[in-house]
Amino acid sequence: MCLAVPGKITSIIENDDPLQKTGKVSFSGVVQEINLAYVPEAKVGDYVIVHVGFALNIVDEEEAQKIFEALKQATGEEFL
Repeated sequence: MCLAVPGKITSIIENDDPLQKTGKVSFSGVVQEINLAYVPEAKVGDYVIVHVGFALNIVDEEEAQKIFEALKQATGEEFL
């Protein structure tokens, strides 16, 4: 089973090669560097769905909160 989770972009690292565009993404305070090539329009403050180090799409904050709530119900853990 694969799981993609939302995280909030805290900074973006531009690169001459658009396939190498990355950003720092926070997952409940844990920050990881994520490849943003699939979401070139993403900006700081956006929530992105991330799977294996790649942001797959942008979701609004309301949708991210729904996902956090579903994860909380499934695991009993807070995700934000």
